Amino acid sequence: MDLFKKENSNQELLPPLAERVRPTTLEDFIGQEHIAGEDKILSKALKSGNIFSMILWGPPGSGKTTLAKIIAKNIKAKLYEISAVSSGVNEIRKIIENAKYNRSHGFRTILFIDEIHRFNKAQQDALLHAVEEGKIILIGATTENPSFEVIPPLISRCRVLKLNPLSIENLEKIFYNAISKDIILSKYKIDISKENLKFLLINSTGDARKLLNIIETVYFLINPGGSKSFEITKELIVEALQQRKTLYDKKGDYHYDTISAFIKSIRGSDPDAAIYWLAVMLEGGEDVLFIARRLIILASEDIGNADPNALNVAVSGYNAVHFIGMPEAAIVLAQVTTYLASAPKSNASYLAINRAIEDVKKSDMPNVPLHLRNAPTNLMKSLGYGINYKYPHDYGGHFVKENYFPENTEPKNYYQPSEEGYEKFIKERLLKLWPDRSTKNEKK
Repeated sequence: MDLFKKENSNQELLPPLAERVRPTTLEDFIGQEHIAGEDKILSKALKSGNIFSMILWGPPGSGKTTLAKIIAKNIKAKLYEISAVSSGVNEIRKIIENAKYNRSHGFRTILFIDEIHRFNKAQQDALLHAVEEGKIILIGATTENPSFEVIPPLISRCRVLKLNPLSIENLEKIFYNAISKDIILSKYKIDISKENLKFLLINSTGDARKLLNIIETVYFLINPGGSKSFEITKELIVEALQQRKTLYDKKGDYHYDTISAFIKSIRGSDPDAAIYWLAVMLEGGEDVLFIARRLIILASEDIGNADPNALNVAVSGYNAVHFIGMPEAAIVLAQVTTYLASAPKSNASYLAINRAIEDVKKSDMPNVPLHLRNAPTNLMKSLGYGINYKYPHDYGGHFVKENYFPENTEPKNYYQPSEEGYEKFIKERLLKLWPDRSTKNEKK
């Protein structure tokens, strides 16, 4: 009995299962074959030793932290890990100073920043010179689109690697790897039916950390003690999932699952479901400004010009939440949430910019036609800047037909308004001004 108590005590000192079974080599890493597989960008970089600064963009539990640690170990670099939630410029500067010392002793320095999207502009600016001069190799991890959350100068100094949610096959390999190799679980014969395994993997939603947390929670629920085996049943999986949900972790998987359900409920025009998920987040102590920021993004991405006032409501809501804080901020968030959920929806603006960016990436940066250039000086006027520009307010209806695309560029209908809300009026007006809009080279 004393030996059993001692074993339990030792187990409590061990790190969580997800940390215990974390792979240490790229060969043992499961998933993300498009960047970590043989002859792919990361494996080639590790073999050559030419590691570059990068932004790892992907959902929770997809392997961002693991890849950073594998890279650091393989190139024998000093690894510094910080979270953008709790770190600031002073800590960054200290690490950069340490990097100078490391370099003088023949070591490279990797700075891994979790949730880099939470750094403000000044904090991101503090990294620029060190990254550009090669003093540090920056590996930033983010669940948010870096195009919106990371400053362009920093993105230009890094490569953005997109990680995907793990597949069911990936998760199955991780499951069997954990129960066969973990220092604790490998001591037991663990049974699970094919049906229950499928249920477990589906409910892990592509997140390895979530999967391993469920397994560990099931182990603690069973508390097998001196037994040589135990079974993972559907009832235990369900109970483990419920226990995970009651322990709302503002940095963990349930945080991301819940904000996803919240956003999708608003996008789906269900104010009641949206309010429910808002309540879950507020009761869990979620950062109210994080919620408010996501509402601003949604107002443009999913509502857009179907209700142009949606963005004003969302931005005003953010400012109000910032001014008053909790608990009254909950009232503001509820108003913004119900307004956005009830508003007509359109993602036409979101699709338009994506279409245009796709075309711009395929070609060289275009020259701006002379008639569209500004001419504030006599020299610019002499060079033909602004020549033959037609000022729309000088024409009837404050409109004149003109080509605003670069020369030798075929005009395209990037923006295709929907029939929803105010966007229906926009569509009708554009067709009146540009009768050939519907027959232009539309890009689906």
